[in-house]
Amino acid sequence: MRYKIGFYFPFLDQKHLQHSHSHFAFSGWISHTIMVLMIGFLEKKGIRQNFEVYNRILIANLICAYGMLIFFIIEGYGTFSILFSTGSIVVSCFFGYYFFKDLKQIDTDCLATNWFKAAIYFNIFSSLGTFALAFMMVTKNIHQEEYLASIYYYLHFQYNGWFFFACMGLLVSFLNLKSTENQVFKTTFQLFFISCIPAYFLSTLWLDLPIWVYVLTVISAFLQVYAWFRFLIILIKTKREWIENYPFFLRYILLFVGFALSVKLVLQLGSTIPALSQMAFGFRPIVIAYLHLVLLAIISLFLLFYIYANHLIQFNKQIKFGVILFSFGVLLNEIILALQGIASFSYTIIPYVNEMLFGVAIVLVFGIGFTAYFSIKKVKNHPLL
Repeated sequence: MRYKIGFYFPFLDQKHLQHSHSHFAFSGWISHTIMVLMIGFLEKKGIRQNFEVYNRILIANLICAYGMLIFFIIEGYGTFSILFSTGSIVVSCFFGYYFFKDLKQIDTDCLATNWFKAAIYFNIFSSLGTFALAFMMVTKNIHQEEYLASIYYYLHFQYNGWFFFACMGLLVSFLNLKSTENQVFKTTFQLFFISCIPAYFLSTLWLDLPIWVYVLTVISAFLQVYAWFRFLIILIKTKREWIENYPFFLRYILLFVGFALSVKLVLQLGSTIPALSQMAFGFRPIVIAYLHLVLLAIISLFLLFYIYANHLIQFNKQIKFGVILFSFGVLLNEIILALQGIASFSYTIIPYVNEMLFGVAIVLVFGIGFTAYFSIKKVKNHPLL
């Protein structure tokens, strides 16, 4: 995709590539990994009765993910791509049903269960945006504002709902946080849950929203910033020594993710200023930078942290190098996109920006490729089961 933007490559449609890229990233990487780790959470709690069902769900999800990867490239929004994307939603519903049922067996004092329940709810809720988008594509009845609102609806409840709440559930379970330990831990969930739905309108501030919706949106942005930083302060006070026992490599990833999430929430709050909102949504590099900040710098790196911190895959020097190179690529990607977006405000063209972004894409591919190769090699040499 990055090569095609900067150089001549006539054989593939760029829009089709983008759809394939985004659908596979969501379903084949993030959602699939989250489901596997959530099932692992159940195993830690001694709940194994539905594991055969979960295996079938995971296989079905991979089939749908690879189906979308291939057919979105071939036909864009066509019969088979829509079939596989619909199948992916059905798979998510089945997973949600069984996982929600299994969560009932876990002690109510376990704070992670609330985060996981909310994650499942928002995952299913986000599918309404997909159905609206597919309907517009099939009927060819596309209105720009409705089209963008549907895309941002799906993205918001995936990124800030399903992905974020699931990752917070994994973090809370990893740190073994309990409501009896500090009331802030429970309040943090409540504030994020309450604010998640009105926070959707942060993505649609370019619309002519009623004043009461705008006020509600600003409040939700304030609540999330307040909840996160209060949670972070308490976490540092209560868990700092425990976290410091982990290797520097893992602490580095966690620090990177925590900083990225803090930046993301502050930027969200800043976007409630109308002038900034109009500029941000008016320039594509800003939107892409924000989406990559969430997907790569926060979600992807956190999942890698969780996998290695829980020894699901033992890390070595090669894996460390791969993850650090990948995180460096993520940082460069954000800086270049941000500079491109800021320059766009004055309609200034940064020379060779597409070539630089292509170079960063190579760094990202090498970083995650290195990580994946040596992680797979490590599992083959030391299988988990």
